[in-house]
Amino acid sequence: MSHLHGMDRTERFYKIEMLLRARGCVSFAELTEVLDVSRATLKRDLAYLRERLNAPIVYDAHDNGYRFDGTAARGERHELPGLWFSEHEIHALLSMHQLLAGLDDDGVLSRHLQPMLERLQGMLGPDAAGSRELVKRVKLIGTARRRVPSRWFELVGSTLLRRQRLWLRYFTRRDRRESEREVSPQRLVHYRGTWYLDAWCHASDGLRRFALDAVRDARALDTRAKPIALRELEAALDAGYGVFGGGDAKVRWATLLFDADAAQWVASEEWHPRQQGRRLEDGRYELQVPYSEPTELAMDILRHGDSVTVLGDKPLVALIRERLARAAARYA
Repeated sequence: MSHLHGMDRTERFYKIEMLLRARGCVSFAELTEVLDVSRATLKRDLAYLRERLNAPIVYDAHDNGYRFDGTAARGERHELPGLWFSEHEIHALLSMHQLLAGLDDDGVLSRHLQPMLERLQGMLGPDAAGSRELVKRVKLIGTARRRVPSRWFELVGSTLLRRQRLWLRYFTRRDRRESEREVSPQRLVHYRGTWYLDAWCHASDGLRRFALDAVRDARALDTRAKPIALRELEAALDAGYGVFGGGDAKVRWATLLFDADAAQWVASEEWHPRQQGRRLEDGRYELQVPYSEPTELAMDILRHGDSVTVLGDKPLVALIRERLARAAARYA
């Protein structure tokens, strides 16, 4: 039995169009074989595509097959209602599904995306076996991942989409204490293996970023969420370096100079969307990044050891020296 047996009519419509685009002209026999349908069903599908969806499908007696009408206006391209994907785009989406599964906790994302995955695989027809093999051969390796209980991830996602407020009991690691917050969810952020919620905190009357793994309890509220413009959200939380780069602190710019060996990798890295970088004639690389809270930036600088030098920023240099001194004292 063909793996396409039982596909619904919408899938067949997309498959017919994909076959005609990929092969140019396809015989009636080829279409019935690939789609695994009867002659009567294929005739009904072709009639529906032509008459109801205005697909310019014509029969070519010379090549004994069906193709798109080449006399259509130049530049026009028939599209089925809804989403349209080429075969290459479907393979890319299947790969992305695997990447999303790597970000998942307790199978939440995979469970919701599974129907889309099955539909995409069905649309690929004879290549579906290859697509299943493809998703097995895309691997995402994460380190220091902090897992989020699925009930919080789904609840937060639901209130975000429905524009509802959310009540949280939240553990603040810096103070090592729990507090209750009423927030208006604005955006979900995945950063270095951890999920965060950007939200307007009604207790502190400002935008804040909450780590989902630090949520101890949560429930949806009936109150409408406070709307915040995306530009305001980005200005408040994305201005500085790292996931805690926003807030009220003044944004400063750090200038980092990497030696020629490290430059081979760092020149291709994005440390911050607003970074500025340039290669020097001697092979070194100069990178400038904005920051407001220096802790995360200092940790990334320390990761590069003696291959990087901080230029001119005395507070940042002092913080790095302090961390190095503490580390040296522990291992003395």
